[in-house]
Amino acid sequence: MSEHEHEQDTTQQMGHGVNQRATIKMTPEEIDAFIHERRPMTMCTLNHDGSIHAVAMWYGFLENAVAIETKAKAQKAVNLGRDSRITCMFEDGDYYEELRGVELVGRTEIVEEPERRFALGVNLFERYYGTYTDDLRPFVETMLTKRIVAKLAVERVVSWDHRKLGLPSTRPA
Repeated sequence: MSEHEHEQDTTQQMGHGVNQRATIKMTPEEIDAFIHERRPMTMCTLNHDGSIHAVAMWYGFLENAVAIETKAKAQKAVNLGRDSRITCMFEDGDYYEELRGVELVGRTEIVEEPERRFALGVNLFERYYGTYTDDLRPFVETMLTKRIVAKLAVERVVSWDHRKLGLPSTRPA
């Protein structure tokens, strides 16, 4: 193999010069399993000046949709009150051939009903702290005090799983 052929082969292995979008796209089942793993997400909202406000967030699920709770006075809550558009990114992997991710783009619904808010509180508690029991109700209620609950209505999904490329590991030995 000539030096040029080797360079071209290596470039294509790393995904450059080849449209591999369809190859690395996750199935709906893979997306669902991935976002149900316990991880933070990056949540992006729009500031008053049009700039993007990006923060790492814990999240849960309300009525089978991604949902969050946050302080009512937090910048992200203020932003969602003004403009419901949101992008959430979930990612994993340390090396190119391991990268996986899902981007959910949509709008949020601010949830007002106490029982729905509490359902998210319980879901978050169980995802990040452990099994919920009724004696923990005061903790969850306190967790939701002076906070908003926002539920994501997804309009667009983008996903990638570089493990599907079958590339050799680039991890240092």
